[in-house]
Amino acid sequence: MVPDGPNRRGSTAISRKPQPEGGQAPVVQRIRIRYAKRGPLRFTSHRDFARAFERAVKRAGVPIAYSQGFTPHPKISYASAAPTGTASEAEYLEIGLQAVVDPAWVVTALDASLSPGLDVLDAVAAAGESLADRIDASRWRVELSGITDADLAEAVTKFRDASEILVERQTKQGRRTFDTRAAVASIEVINPGPAASGAPEVPCAILDVVVRQVTPSVRPDDVLAGLRVVADLEPPVPPRATRLAQGRLTAQGAIADPLEADRDGAVVGER
Repeated sequence: MVPDGPNRRGSTAISRKPQPEGGQAPVVQRIRIRYAKRGPLRFTSHRDFARAFERAVKRAGVPIAYSQGFTPHPKISYASAAPTGTASEAEYLEIGLQAVVDPAWVVTALDASLSPGLDVLDAVAAAGESLADRIDASRWRVELSGITDADLAEAVTKFRDASEILVERQTKQGRRTFDTRAAVASIEVINPGPAASGAPEVPCAILDVVVRQVTPSVRPDDVLAGLRVVADLEPPVPPRATRLAQGRLTAQGAIADPLEADRDGAVVGER
């Protein structure tokens, strides 16, 4: 160990912070969690949510495990976070714990410690392959206020008929051009049903789209950019996108629940 004070060259050595004796407690249980981003909290960035979640873990007294080293970090891993500004009913993360707990308690404790709009919906004890290996597609609902069903249906037909639809977006690697058509597994217009009595008759077309995970990732705004390219569709107000599901895309076009394989012992919230 290097002592404090001048060294042989006349400079002052810096004391190193010792590691905790015995290191961090090992991970004895992993819990997988589904949570939602709703209402104004859809504008929460992934980084902001991560900070809020770490604070909630501490407030709730969840026995989180930490990494080794001089700056230990809580054992939390995230899967395919939704873009900032989009709502979601299907966000996923996994936590490593120092003690075995009941997933029911995790749902209740964390949900009470997070702000309304960041809602914990489901928790299971992890088993088998990783969450990332169970997610290769997402289902989105996109509400386009000011667009009629007929106009959206015409644009969707042109989108489906196209063999390639190139769009541009700024990414961390710079401005990229990519094919948004290839990533879309299905796209259709949903009939929202009759408006409530007395509601103003403002058209609001609803798009249901299933997007495969590709690189670079294709987001709902990229699909809308594709509709603009092929059909000049331009909503008069910003659309509202909500992720409804994440998981494996089945041969029937459904999204399989990524927690289904861990379902024994699962606890589902009531919200």
